[in-house]
Amino acid sequence: MPLDIRELTGQPDAYAAELRRRWGGLLSYRYIGRSYAQLDLGPVDNTVTLRRDMRNATGGLLLAVLGIASPEGGHMSDLEAVPNPVIHSCQILDPGRDAGRIEIVSEELKRGRQMGYSRSKIVDADQPARVLALTEGQGISIGTPPDGLQRMAVEPIEVTDSPGLPPLWRVFGGHRRADGPWALPELADEVASPDAALHIGSQFVILETAALDTAASIAGTDALQGVSSHVMFVARGKVGPFRVEGEPFSGADGTVAVRVVMHDEGADDRVTTVGSYLFRAEV
Repeated sequence: MPLDIRELTGQPDAYAAELRRRWGGLLSYRYIGRSYAQLDLGPVDNTVTLRRDMRNATGGLLLAVLGIASPEGGHMSDLEAVPNPVIHSCQILDPGRDAGRIEIVSEELKRGRQMGYSRSKIVDADQPARVLALTEGQGISIGTPPDGLQRMAVEPIEVTDSPGLPPLWRVFGGHRRADGPWALPELADEVASPDAALHIGSQFVILETAALDTAASIAGTDALQGVSSHVMFVARGKVGPFRVEGEPFSGADGTVAVRVVMHDEGADDRVTTVGSYLFRAEV
């Protein structure tokens, strides 16, 4: 199992080395091409170039991609805290079917001793007045790193856009089990946060995948565009496999809502994450 970096708090050099290894190997941000000036060496770049695998069956943006691009946990950097997400929400105004890049315009709202709050506008990077989505989030610090940590060099994952790109759920290890639910495998370093818990990126991907699949089962089509999501992280995913269950609800005007719950089967089936997703059928 991955190491919880808090075990190295009293060893500054070992802590720094482990943080470099874990941040440099984390799949979520590197795979979608998101960099963070708070942590990454190099020029500030708050844009993400969009690919086919970041879109749903209608060509619109996936909620998971927007969530990974703007986790919004109060701007808590791993250089000054051991951050964990608490709540994240997203509302899509424009699915961005013709957008080539997005830019994340983030705003810190409040930072307390342990809690942080922030929000963002996600805009078309080539037409900044065009707002595609809004996100908000709350995070908590569960530890304090040693002093003196520095920004790190991260090797990006070069992904060439093509019709043959695998879906994000496959890249993150997701699969639909023979008994029905969608799931992620046991926790591994590349999908674990430094505190040895399932990273927010993997959760966004598998939760939306399960929600879309559940919604399609009652909508009669997979031509569904995400409208909004609200996710609460109630416990850290520590072991896995992680099972997601969905409950759909039909709405008016072609809308479908789905409530999802993620369980950590290796930790007495503990509930780790709950969320609600709203989709609209595209005709």
